[in-house]
Amino acid sequence: MPVHPAVASKFHLLEGIESFEAGLADPATRRRLDEFMSITDAPAPPAVDLRDDSAPGPHGPVPVRVYTPAGGGVDLPCLIWLHGGAFRMGDLDMPEADWTARQISDRAGAVVVNVDYRLCVNGVTYPVPHDDVVAAVRWVRDTAADLGVDATRISLGGASAGGNLATGAALKLRDADAWLPAALLLAYTTFHAVVPPAAPSLAPLLDDIPRILRFLPEVRRSITQNYLGGPASRADGYAMPANAVLEGLCPVVLINSEYDDLRASAEVFAGQLAVAGVDVRQVLARGMLHGFLNLHPGIGPVDEALELMAEVVARTGRPAVAPLPK
Repeated sequence: MPVHPAVASKFHLLEGIESFEAGLADPATRRRLDEFMSITDAPAPPAVDLRDDSAPGPHGPVPVRVYTPAGGGVDLPCLIWLHGGAFRMGDLDMPEADWTARQISDRAGAVVVNVDYRLCVNGVTYPVPHDDVVAAVRWVRDTAADLGVDATRISLGGASAGGNLATGAALKLRDADAWLPAALLLAYTTFHAVVPPAAPSLAPLLDDIPRILRFLPEVRRSITQNYLGGPASRADGYAMPANAVLEGLCPVVLINSEYDDLRASAEVFAGQLAVAGVDVRQVLARGMLHGFLNLHPGIGPVDEALELMAEVVARTGRPAVAPLPK
């Protein structure tokens, strides 16, 4: 289907802006970027309880934000959630983090723990963000009763760079602790240091997307090198899970954006998981671009994705969920 009109109707605001970094540096283009990203008609978020806390980690405390459904509870399912931002941007207040956590907590009746992992800026590189995530997951697992969480029903997930970090953390915990989350829930994520070529059906869809919204090879190369602190050849299987031994991984749900260069990475990775005998399901958010969880649930495909995510979290260890409606 075409790009959703809620997104396509704002493409004109991006004309002449080559990158987010350049656009944010100029007050005039910054106003246009802000308007493109703004959600003026978003419904009020659901009422959930939240508090800030921290998990101990090898690089210092890791800030987390804990969301609990109104009224609380005990032995609740849990989602540990990681925002995206190319490993160098993002925080707990961005919609992809905060709005998603509120929606999943309310819809699934679950505790959601948002992790404020260290970003790759000012000399920080892998494995620091990876170590932060592993530490935060261990903290949730080991203090589950205090959080009102059933320790057997902890799912782990993230969007974009956050999905990469979630997958790497699950692999590390499998190898180091002989422990896995109940499920991995990954939205528009990349798993390869170099993104595989787009499938013939995907490539034509991307031709009309503004350049600033694309993950072209030079953009992806810069992101990878900044994360790794060097060339792609440095990437082990925890940094880029496509390089890992995948056998024995927990069930994985991949939600891909229809119009996204990184979709090629997720599609290839799904095949790798299947060959390794991992229970993997792919669904497609039609009409959506990379980062669509920053949009509000009044937009149909966003609501459908959130509903699927909530069902995965609520039904961990139970029969598989249905795919997104076509």
